[in-house]
Amino acid sequence: MTTFVTSVSGGPSPSPSVIVSPSASPSASPSQSPSPSPSPSGGTAGGCRVAYTMNSWNSGFTASISITNTGNSTINGWTLVFTLPSGQSITSGWNATFSPSSGQVSATNVSYNGTLAPGATVDIGFQANHTGNTAEPTSFTLNGVPCTVV
Repeated sequence: MTTFVTSVSGGPSPSPSVIVSPSASPSASPSQSPSPSPSPSGGTAGGCRVAYTMNSWNSGFTASISITNTGNSTINGWTLVFTLPSGQSITSGWNATFSPSSGQVSATNVSYNGTLAPGATVDIGFQANHTGNTAEPTSFTLNGVPCTVV
């Protein structure tokens, strides 16, 4: 199993650094000062689960997406990323901000649903147009962590 660590809030995690002090005479070894990367303040250490349900008609559809935090820590601020198949374009959405309207889309929490405790689920969705292609997105990531699609 691959483990992904992301920074949810507070920017990128510091990475180990090597400090070498120049001197007039060579030293036997440079001074090294590694600093471990801290765990994110609200991550998805255990992952996420996404259920995607589509209801299509002539040239449009609605999609409902349930996002569950299957990790063991609370997520404070989230972004779900997925790619809409060719010919699909979002016209409106609810419970998230969707951008852009086609291609690789980011759905970002709104003010009232940005915190996901372990085991918690948030439901979002959108209405879209299609040009005949009613395929569903095949993969989703939550704050950079791949989700299980059910």
